[in-house]
Amino acid sequence: MILVTGGTGFLGSYLIRSLVAAGKPVRALYRKAPSPRLQDLSEKIEWVQGDILDVCTLEDAMQGISQVYHCAAVVSFQPGNAANLMKINVEGTANVVNLALDAGVQKLVYVSSVAAIGRSREQAAIDEDCEWEDSPNNSRYSISKFQGEMEVWRGIAEGLDAVIVNPSIILGAGFWDEGSGTLLKNAWKEFPYYTEGVNGFVDVQDVVRAMMLLMDSSVSGERFILSADNWGYRQLFTTMAHALGKKPPHIAAKPWMAEVVWRLEKIKGMLTGKHPVVTKETARTAQLKVYYDNQKIRTALPAFNFRPLEETIREIAAAFLASRN
Repeated sequence: MILVTGGTGFLGSYLIRSLVAAGKPVRALYRKAPSPRLQDLSEKIEWVQGDILDVCTLEDAMQGISQVYHCAAVVSFQPGNAANLMKINVEGTANVVNLALDAGVQKLVYVSSVAAIGRSREQAAIDEDCEWEDSPNNSRYSISKFQGEMEVWRGIAEGLDAVIVNPSIILGAGFWDEGSGTLLKNAWKEFPYYTEGVNGFVDVQDVVRAMMLLMDSSVSGERFILSADNWGYRQLFTTMAHALGKKPPHIAAKPWMAEVVWRLEKIKGMLTGKHPVVTKETARTAQLKVYYDNQKIRTALPAFNFRPLEETIREIAAAFLASRN
């Protein structure tokens, strides 16, 4: 039996669908309600109510489990969410690791993030050997994922068979109001601005496929960057706009403009009580030029290939347009 945490989320729901399609027995953890997006598979999924912060329910969920995919996490760049990030991404991961050790789980695949990898200025492309460095470019989210990853490394040192994956920005259909789905919606709205930053992007189905291949492999005690390609945000939004039949962005948002915007958004949030659309962290991150090296996963899994981002975006755009009809 396979346990999936975060099964109601974006990546977790894609993972569960692939596991079921492969004929794997799946037990999925949920806090409030099973995912309606997986309703068609309800008879093939054992949904268990629980919380990675509740040791008792998590211990029950871990009974009879041979493999664990730990996808549960909070992704947030809101200043007021720092405590929740540390609670779920660090303490919750420690609970999963500890109970996996106690239950004698055969293997764990942990979903970390490229945000948890050090960003050395001397290195042109970031790879798995880059060491974490304290930096003003480290967001609260990245700090929480780094510390969560440290819990998994601690578990490995204590005898846990585990593999860590570090995806870049994950692209996929659905979940249009959160994560990368909001990027496509910006393109749909013909948002005219683009930043000059560069980042890594990857298809959600590639992440799922790599996770499943690593779980069934003999690879252990390693981490792998999962990133198909490094694109500038202008290239990303232009490709999305073309796929949607919309006008691409044409105005470069300079760093000083971003600094003004996040300050205005902060004031607006204080007055309205709503979360700012742009925060200090997201404004500055969007200006960074970060490149990721994906050679390690290609070497470990010779048969594995990333989908071209153009193909991924065309598929996502088609799904988005279909969802509006």
